[in-house]
Amino acid sequence: MTQRILFVCLGNICRSPTAEGVFATLAVRAGLSVAVDSAGTSDWHVGDPPYGPMQRAAQARGYDLSALRARQATAKDFEDFDLILVMDESNLADMEQLRPAGSRTPVRLFLDYAETAGVREVPDPYYTRDFDTPIALIEAASRGLIAQLLRQ
Repeated sequence: MTQRILFVCLGNICRSPTAEGVFATLAVRAGLSVAVDSAGTSDWHVGDPPYGPMQRAAQARGYDLSALRARQATAKDFEDFDLILVMDESNLADMEQLRPAGSRTPVRLFLDYAETAGVREVPDPYYTRDFDTPIALIEAASRGLIAQLLRQ
């Protein structure tokens, strides 16, 4: 069975498209069958490609994000995905507000799958200007999630 996973951040131009690209790449390398997408809780960047500096940082580590385009998360995502992974507590709260009545789709912090010495949120590089730390955290969480999925 193919796992359907949605990655969510605020604008869907930095963290969540990076998570989509990194996770998809690492999952294919691991032989895992997954369907992935990403979305933002806001509509600020709908239709835009990932942020240029984020794309360049990802490309330097072997991840191509150029084909991705931002979209806003919707209530239908709770039907379309088996798991929704968010980058921070604010995204978590926003997605829980969007949750349709009766939906049991899990929404979790992505870094719950990484051993990050107490770091629970992927920092937003749009504001911090540090693009490498979020990628490293996303790689760690991706490896942790892939390991868990392979055990299932």
